[in-house]
Amino acid sequence: MSTDHYASLAHGIRICYRTHGDAGDEPLLLIAGLAEDLTCWPAAFLDGLVERGFFVIHFDNRDVGRSTTLRTPTPGALRQLLRRPRSGAYTLADMAVDSVGLLDHLGIDSAHVVGRSMGGMIAQTVAATRSARVRTLTSIYSTTGRPSVGRPTRRVWIRVVATRPPRTRQSAVDRHLAVTSLVAGPAYPIDEEGEKRYAEGAWDRSCGAGRAGVARQIQAIQASGDRTGQVGGIKAPTLVIHGDRDPMIDISGGRATAHAVHGARLVVIPGMGHHFAPGLLDRLLDLIAQHSRQGAPM
Repeated sequence: MSTDHYASLAHGIRICYRTHGDAGDEPLLLIAGLAEDLTCWPAAFLDGLVERGFFVIHFDNRDVGRSTTLRTPTPGALRQLLRRPRSGAYTLADMAVDSVGLLDHLGIDSAHVVGRSMGGMIAQTVAATRSARVRTLTSIYSTTGRPSVGRPTRRVWIRVVATRPPRTRQSAVDRHLAVTSLVAGPAYPIDEEGEKRYAEGAWDRSCGAGRAGVARQIQAIQASGDRTGQVGGIKAPTLVIHGDRDPMIDISGGRATAHAVHGARLVVIPGMGHHFAPGLLDRLLDLIAQHSRQGAPM
């Protein structure tokens, strides 16, 4: 099991991170999604990347896990439903600065960058604004922020935003299992015991402090608005992966991302939802490894 390390960044954010593999191998930065801490990446996925020759870095985004918890006011459910972020909200661009700051801390000039969901949005922002730092980009079940694409189903939106956040370890586990079962695609069932262990560990790592942070992360997405124009400036070789049964971010978000980035490749996986299910890992590993090898400059 990898050890938690900490990077105190120049702009005042402290990032908790872990690494796997040989530091001399190709660096690959994983950026997690909304409410997910660094343990969200399955061990088999991390091991598979190492076996394919990558030095893997993954971390807690701000307001999750053991990275900095902000003290700014939390937007309420109504404000989120109306997409009216508070003034002074941080944005995806701020979270992109955290990601680049971690690479600086590790002395890494550039890396393959892989993000899922909100992490895909952050990865897109890094690639668009710090192009020299990104060897290749892989955006998994993510979107551009354009209001007309990538929208969740009403049922998922209510379950994620309008439901009161969990206040106990058991309620956090129950909610995670309910949401994961709801968003996972029909062709790829979840590993319920594995997801239970993840939810328990994530609660313990944050001591429950992430409840308000999730609302601030949602606010960061909303405050960033439509990023289509920015995404269109991405120069890194780009792979977009999306499932055709994703109720959290509709496949139109993946299609819009691929359409915005010149030369991007879109891979649609039938029956896949918004989850790294065990049955998907080999396919995802092969896609990422192939893309990184073909897309990286010689």
